[in-house]
Amino acid sequence: MSGSAVSNNNRLSAHIPKHFMTVLVICIVLLGVCVLASLVLGSRPIRFHELIDGLFHPDVDSYGANVVRKRISRTVFSLCCGAALGVSGALMQAVTRNPIADPSILGVNTGASLFVVCGIAFLNISSANQYIWLALAGAAITAVFVYGIGSMGRGGATPIKLVLAGAATSAALASLVSAIMIPRSYVMDQFRFWQVGSVGSASWDAIATFSPFLIVGILGGFLTAPALNALALGDDAATGLGVRTGTLRLIAALAGVLLCGATTALAGPIGFVGLLSTHVMRLILGPDLRFVIPMSAISGAIILTVSDVCGRLIGSPGELEVGVVTAFLGAPILILLAMRSKVRSL
Repeated sequence: MSGSAVSNNNRLSAHIPKHFMTVLVICIVLLGVCVLASLVLGSRPIRFHELIDGLFHPDVDSYGANVVRKRISRTVFSLCCGAALGVSGALMQAVTRNPIADPSILGVNTGASLFVVCGIAFLNISSANQYIWLALAGAAITAVFVYGIGSMGRGGATPIKLVLAGAATSAALASLVSAIMIPRSYVMDQFRFWQVGSVGSASWDAIATFSPFLIVGILGGFLTAPALNALALGDDAATGLGVRTGTLRLIAALAGVLLCGATTALAGPIGFVGLLSTHVMRLILGPDLRFVIPMSAISGAIILTVSDVCGRLIGSPGELEVGVVTAFLGAPILILLAMRSKVRSL
């Protein structure tokens, strides 16, 4: 990726997409509504004065104020994870030129899960810092493996071949996860709640651990967006515009895996957020990744936070894990996308 490539690509798509500012304002308003809903809704609804006490009066030690303070970290964590998954989905779709690529569909989440469960079973790990590095290694190895398998044969890495390779790999890795857990009850107890995907155990320590990976991954996505636009024209055209396609794919893929792996390590394998957020933004704004990637971050944060609130309301007085809710939302979207005849490549 070079400066000439970026400038050439900017000339190709220099205009701001239609309705971009309108969509941005609507998304920001929705994000604010989601934050408010996440703070006040749940098994224990919060009154207005309790919300004010929890936000602005740290000396107040009432039950409602303490609930708000607990929900603040959960809300921030949910926003961060949703943004990470949204950007990760956009990058994976761009790198593979596959409009239905997503960390869960390509098996990346399951690869991260396998490495985490191996760490719990064989290395006795228990901290978020250890989870992250194992999850990143598992996500990276799985992503390379799935892309390699999907690239074999005639036509290279077509969307359908990548999805099939991802589904097969995910099924195989999930079987390995079960084989490791079943004879080890202590591993199952530690792993089963994490495996579903949840932001309920959020803490400021987890957010601090996650933040460097989030910042680096999102910056990588933003910086590669102009050149990824050129890559959508095909490798030959992108090379003619000065893009080093191999280096570009490596950087963008690393950013996507970094975001997905870190999220999976701390929140579990939450699926379909990247697929749904990126697809909606691409339908509204068009294919320009300079706008799709940042808007996917915002829409991903909205989707995951809404799903978390819905899980709390549906499962009250307990809660339904957010990974279950996003699966219910994302599975019909995936089916509709797969049925469309134009799902070939980006």
